[in-house]
Amino acid sequence: MSLDFDSARLHNPYLTEDHEAWRSQLRKFLDSEVAPYFDDWDEAGKIPDEMWKKAADVGLLQLGYPEQYGGISEGIDLYHAQIVNEELGRIGSAGGIASTLLVHGIGLPPVVNFSQDHIKEEVVPKVLSGEKRISLGITEPSGGSDVANIKTTARREGDYYIVNGSKTFISGGMGADWISTAVRTGEDGPMGVSMLLIPTHLEGVSRTPLDKKQGWWCSDTATIYYDNVKVPADHLIGEEGHGFLVIMNNFNSERMAMIVNMEACARCCLDEAVNWAKDRKTFGKPLSKHQVIRHKISEMKQRINATQAYIQFVTRELSEGRGDFGDIALLKVQASETMEFCAKEASQILGGASYLRGCKTERIYREVRVNAIGGGSEEIMRDLASRQYQL
Repeated sequence: MSLDFDSARLHNPYLTEDHEAWRSQLRKFLDSEVAPYFDDWDEAGKIPDEMWKKAADVGLLQLGYPEQYGGISEGIDLYHAQIVNEELGRIGSAGGIASTLLVHGIGLPPVVNFSQDHIKEEVVPKVLSGEKRISLGITEPSGGSDVANIKTTARREGDYYIVNGSKTFISGGMGADWISTAVRTGEDGPMGVSMLLIPTHLEGVSRTPLDKKQGWWCSDTATIYYDNVKVPADHLIGEEGHGFLVIMNNFNSERMAMIVNMEACARCCLDEAVNWAKDRKTFGKPLSKHQVIRHKISEMKQRINATQAYIQFVTRELSEGRGDFGDIALLKVQASETMEFCAKEASQILGGASYLRGCKTERIYREVRVNAIGGGSEEIMRDLASRQYQL
């Protein structure tokens, strides 16, 4: 058999004709509306505004959200969402597109799951239609992974919260109309954390772009500043003091999206390396006929296989309500290490070609670190797992 992006995917017995129809529809959209322009978006440092409406027209923004707010939920499961992240990896996007165009995937669920009904009715339909945008504000200049000790404060005064502080590395932050923001409303530690939906048009909200990045060049990334921002009290997401639970509820889906995308990016590197090895000749024969190259490709496939099998297991556990935080944390480490290994080995096989813009492996290699750190660093993930196992 040949070895390309699709053939290197292990058989998944849980994928149905409906899943494959969604993959086909999405692939046509990405191949016509995204892949031809991706390099230009990277160089420009942004995704064109019209892409949100185009993404909504194909059902990409609405996937998995309640139909009462304009979402598409009937018959939708975890595998539909995973196909999105897999297909983005196929075109060589290791999160740069998703972190802006699909950042509502982490910013909107707290609103859908925990906000008051009138807030949902105001916000959710506009986001799902591509008319407005929402981001998630957790990370602060003082630290990212220590969520229980955030510094941004929200002091209750009558019918408002007065918010002071800042957030950084906020994906989609410059273009966001709302930011689901973690704030401190009480004592130190996790029980003092709450979540507020903060409209970015409010007086006292300002933002600056973080546009000099190693990877995710097309991603809209920002630092957000809150200076005595007066936020209506009904914008509280969930109950006061329960923000840590809201945040934790969000993490598993974010990490699984990154995991699936990282495995797909590893497979994208494999595909590019195999094609190059078959065509490129050295010492009178194709690269693929040299044992050292064949062994590199074999080990890439071996690690990809292991990661795919792990993803299938965890996804099934999640779909049956048995997801384990420790298993997901270690799977994120497995996926980021697999992506890094395959990007490195593909780069070795491609040689100088992998050092030039326009090569998928070049972009993916640039974006290894943000995936190994974002959503919980490899070190934090291992420690989280060890605590789950009561070590």
